[in-house]
Amino acid sequence: MPPGILYIVGNEAAERFSYYGMNSILVVFMTLYMKDAAGHPDHLSNAQAVAWYSTFISGVYFLPILGAFLADAILGKYRTILYLSIVYCFGHFALALNDTRFGLLIGLSLIALGAGGIKPCVSANVGDQFGGDNEHLLPRVFNWFYFSINFGSAFSTLLIPWLLDRYGPKWAFGTPGVFMVLATIVFWMGRKKIVHIPPVGVGNFFREFGNKETLKALGNLLIPVPFVAMFWSLWQQNFSSWVVQAEKMNRHLFGHEWLPSQIQTVNPLFILIMLPLFSYAIYPAINRVFRLTALRKIGIGLFAVVISFLIIAWIQTRIDAGQHPNILWQILAFLVLTASEVLVSVTHLEFAYTQAPKKMKSLVMCTYLGAVSLGNGFTAVVNVFIQNPDGSQKLAGASYFYFFSAVMFVTALIFVVVARFYRGKTYIQDTAEPQPA
Repeated sequence: MPPGILYIVGNEAAERFSYYGMNSILVVFMTLYMKDAAGHPDHLSNAQAVAWYSTFISGVYFLPILGAFLADAILGKYRTILYLSIVYCFGHFALALNDTRFGLLIGLSLIALGAGGIKPCVSANVGDQFGGDNEHLLPRVFNWFYFSINFGSAFSTLLIPWLLDRYGPKWAFGTPGVFMVLATIVFWMGRKKIVHIPPVGVGNFFREFGNKETLKALGNLLIPVPFVAMFWSLWQQNFSSWVVQAEKMNRHLFGHEWLPSQIQTVNPLFILIMLPLFSYAIYPAINRVFRLTALRKIGIGLFAVVISFLIIAWIQTRIDAGQHPNILWQILAFLVLTASEVLVSVTHLEFAYTQAPKKMKSLVMCTYLGAVSLGNGFTAVVNVFIQNPDGSQKLAGASYFYFFSAVMFVTALIFVVVARFYRGKTYIQDTAEPQPA
């Protein structure tokens, strides 16, 4: 196993703690805690908060284009990650020090730049640690990489909502900032162990981008993007519309009344269980029946997310009828949602890396991240469009979730047809020896 992996995975666990902790309370903060400059309440409606949140996430996953350019052409992946991580830290502290719309705008802008900028570099940096002699370990390591993401987020989605409830936004946003500083330090400590693929230079970057092989690979990788984008449009709502729904449910479980934003914790916990389960049991079992390719995994996952949203729609139907269903029903939806995440997200992450030409790994990884941006952009547009001038919504109650379920089902059907025509090529780095930072 490459020696730099430990530092990269450790960095990712701490960084994901900071990101998902902040992420888990954004909608609650905007609807219940935000103030104006005079200290008076300045709350957003549910639809407005979902629109703001989805726009932020869309920005986080659009800005990787900038990070990829810096990494591949100018700074290299290591320096890009290190420098933008510092920007990331300032974003967290801006949220902690200013609980107005202005503080929210500055904080989220810096976090979008930092988090978005490092995203294509971190996952590509994992792949760069491997050469031809150990490339067979890539699927397993990407699973462990995803494991570290959810290990960090599992604790943060329990702790940070509790801090917000007990101590307010300063502690709730400040604590993720401390963990982001820790993530940056861990990454710096591994500078002599991590493999450093040097930047190709601006001129070579654009020449490489414009050659026939790169354009063909990019064209191939764009094929799954609109379909996976719709997956992310649904998945990301477990931090927004699902939290709003949980506020109206019976959250008494195991002798404790859970906060609405704490229910998300079951997602990373399920991930920690499902990653080894799928990798070592389910995938081998399916492969005995038929060959389970990356695109087939994604296709199955797209249909699975439809089922999770149908469960959520059914829950909302009961809430609309004046009932208070137990939160276990939403946890069931999270179980199905997590299975779809393992099938789609982990697979697409590895797929994008292996299908990207060697000198353009960070840039082409943006096809994976761009799918998340596009999906959240769709959610934001829908939530802006459904708002009526009187504060009501065009897609109210269960009809909102049934709408997304129907769109996702049609998307999955089309993907099954389109995926049959995919033709790609695998690219792995030839050597993976540590180089000076």
